[in-house]
Amino acid sequence: MELPAQIELLREAIGRIEERQVLSRQQPPKVLDAGTEFKAFSQWGEDGVIAAIVQRIPIRSHTFIEFGVETFVEANTRYLLTRHNWSGTVIDGSAKNIDIIKRGAAYWRHNLHARHAFITSENVDGILKGAHADADLGLLSIDIDGNDYWIWKAITSVQPQIVICEYNSLFGPDAAVSIPYDASFCRPQRGAQRMCYGASIAALHHLAREKGYSLVAGNAAGNNAFFVKDDCLGDLTPVTPRKAYVESAFREGRDHGGAVTHLTFQERQRSIREALVTDVRTHRTGPLGTFL
Repeated sequence: MELPAQIELLREAIGRIEERQVLSRQQPPKVLDAGTEFKAFSQWGEDGVIAAIVQRIPIRSHTFIEFGVETFVEANTRYLLTRHNWSGTVIDGSAKNIDIIKRGAAYWRHNLHARHAFITSENVDGILKGAHADADLGLLSIDIDGNDYWIWKAITSVQPQIVICEYNSLFGPDAAVSIPYDASFCRPQRGAQRMCYGASIAALHHLAREKGYSLVAGNAAGNNAFFVKDDCLGDLTPVTPRKAYVESAFREGRDHGGAVTHLTFQERQRSIREALVTDVRTHRTGPLGTFL
């Protein structure tokens, strides 16, 4: 459901206070860390990391596209939209979610477009062209709990200055692996396979280097990696996947009855060791355990 107006104003006000604290450092860090994080509308501390990056690089286009926003209550780009008047397009695979977004106040108060689409490698560029995206996009956020690596790999129509992509910390910091591409992949809601989705941070880093991006940060929750195009890095210092990697603490596994399993990180990782993944460097597919 849409955020009640008073709650939205409070969240944005808190974000403004936090943002001033982050940006008021006399010597902003060249290496972004957890000290830059704050949460206004993002799921974790992404709002703060984004603010710190935007402060440090010359943004050519205040535009964004975000995949996998659900109802846009928690999203990486909502603070940019409402606080900084960026414009952009959000895309989700649920028509119901898109309808909720279109009925919300943010949809008429700002230059926001919402589109229902199930994104695949085959259709993503067509969707972006249909969204009339600026080729020199300011920010692209990918969080679809599945083919994230393959979707970013397939994008050629835009060259965002900033890319945020979800990674699966259960795949470890070093193995460059992703789930094998399956255009119809939909993350299971129950059982151990619910935790086998997406790609490792090393796989995303490998792709980023191919596309001309540097990894500049990972969030403290251990699920999002931040990349900046090499031609606008400025004095931001790139980091290695191992440096940015964090073991996720959130326990979102479900048993076959739908109950939360509360497994430790090690237990969650062991439960998917036999799941098939693809090494994006060698293109070899095999059980996750053989790559860890």
